[in-house]
Amino acid sequence: MRRYGKHTDEDDIRQRPNRKGNRPRTNIRPKHEEAVEGMVVTVDRGRLTCLVDDRLVTAMKARELGRKAAVVGDRVAIVGDLSGEKDTLARIVRIEPRSSVLRRTADDDDPYERVVVANADQLAIVTALADPEPRPRLIDRCLVAAYDAGLEPLLVLTKSDLSPPDELLELYGALGVPYVVTSREELESGAAVDRVRKQLDGKITAFVGHSGVGKTTLVNALVSQERRRSTGHVNAVTGRGRHTTTSARAIPLPGNEGWVIDTPGVRSFGLHHVDPSRVIHAFPDLEPGTEGCPRACSHDEPDCALDQWVADGHADPARLYSLRRLLATRERTEGD
Repeated sequence: MRRYGKHTDEDDIRQRPNRKGNRPRTNIRPKHEEAVEGMVVTVDRGRLTCLVDDRLVTAMKARELGRKAAVVGDRVAIVGDLSGEKDTLARIVRIEPRSSVLRRTADDDDPYERVVVANADQLAIVTALADPEPRPRLIDRCLVAAYDAGLEPLLVLTKSDLSPPDELLELYGALGVPYVVTSREELESGAAVDRVRKQLDGKITAFVGHSGVGKTTLVNALVSQERRRSTGHVNAVTGRGRHTTTSARAIPLPGNEGWVIDTPGVRSFGLHHVDPSRVIHAFPDLEPGTEGCPRACSHDEPDCALDQWVADGHADPARLYSLRRLLATRERTEGD
């Protein structure tokens, strides 16, 4: 074995050859000061389409990001060919901090979180009043996910020509959720578009809903002709819609007055990731009443201080009922 003395020279140090021929690993990551900011508008099998200024650029995630994935709505830093021309490819080297993250799980027992969209301001929950029948439990779950993510909820009721909205609106009246009611004729004529757009101006709004409720039809009515997607029909036997949107897509509203994010139709909305203690933040009239609650109170037990808070006239009993209904969504199936 060769021994080195106290006064070795660089030439005395042996280096093992790199048989793979690649560069040695290092913890130093490039800073990419020249990177340009863009917004992810679609994700398709590992390739991301990003809006850079007024150009659509196709990009791949850089290796240094590791397992961190970019989703629709993300603000990212991009390097490489940013011309947007055919057969060009850029690299996403950084994902900027997110202002909000809407997540869901496949079911309540599934610990794997799926990020639906990032940086949205509002969640539009689209529900048909008939064909298919409304699913209040799914609406409840979407509301809980919105409150947990810090998004403003918006209830959009479609197909009012087939069934009146009164019963469903009464169920959610105590929550104070803004709503818009539309019919097929109003969408075709454009009469409902202005009412919906008023709720979207200046915001990034993610649209979620069960397949067949008319979500994509509504989005198509809101955006320009060249950005529209195909729509499907409800199966007459099962009462379920066919998925026509297979991936999330961010689309600018005309006049650059906001964005809509059309997401694939969902048949379940798991809440495994939701901390029930955060849902109370969406009820500012009830939150002060929790100061007298026992530690780790579920807000639906005999010692809950909210009962006395409401009895003393500080809040509407219907609000407490709505809170407890939402908190119980993880204990019920969406079809109940």
